[in-house]
Amino acid sequence: MLGLVPEKKPMRGASRYETYIATFVGLCALCLGGYTAYMQRQQVRAMVWPILEFGSNNGPIKLTLANKGVGPAMIKNVVVRVDGQPVKNWVEVMSKLTGPGEEPHFEESDMNGRVLAAGESMAIFIPHDANNNPLNFDKSNPLWVALNKDRFRVSVEVCYSSTLGECWTLRADGSKPSTTTETRKCPSPSAITFEQ
Repeated sequence: MLGLVPEKKPMRGASRYETYIATFVGLCALCLGGYTAYMQRQQVRAMVWPILEFGSNNGPIKLTLANKGVGPAMIKNVVVRVDGQPVKNWVEVMSKLTGPGEEPHFEESDMNGRVLAAGESMAIFIPHDANNNPLNFDKSNPLWVALNKDRFRVSVEVCYSSTLGECWTLRADGSKPSTTTETRKCPSPSAITFEQ
C-alpha cells in the first residue's frame, strides 16, 4: 500500500534557540580565552620585571646602580646631572665636584647599553685620592669631607627596559627618594645623554 507521508514542518523556534545558546557559549569561550591570555601575560611580565635602584655610599665614597627586580634590566639611555646641569662623562662630574685644577682620580663603570642581571649591583663611580686609593671614611681627609657632602649634587635619570620591551625611567639623586615611572619608550640618545 502506498500512502502519503505527512511533511515535517521545520521547527524554526528551536533552531533559533540553539543558535543563541551556541553564540553565547562561543562568546563565553572567547572572553575566557582572552582573560587567560591576559593573566598569562601579567605572570610573564611579573617574572621579568627589573627594578633599578641608585645608591650613594660614603665608606668608601661611591655611586652604585643595582637591579632589585627579578628580571634583567637593559639600560637604553642615561642622563647624569651635577647641580641640575647635564654632564657628558665622569671627568666632567669630578671636575664640577672638586673644582678646576684638580686632577681627577676615579674608577667608573659604563652604564649605557649595559644589561644588569636580576640581583646584580655595580659601582658606577668611585672617586680616588692622589695615591689612586678609594676615599674611605676619614673625617680628617678634606677631599673625603668635600665629596661626602657633594655626592648629593649628582643625580641620574636612567631609562631601561625588560626583556618584553616594557620601559621605565629611574630618576634619583642622593638627597631625595628616587622615583621610577613607566615610560612608553626610552628616548634616543641626544646632546644630554651621558657617554659612559
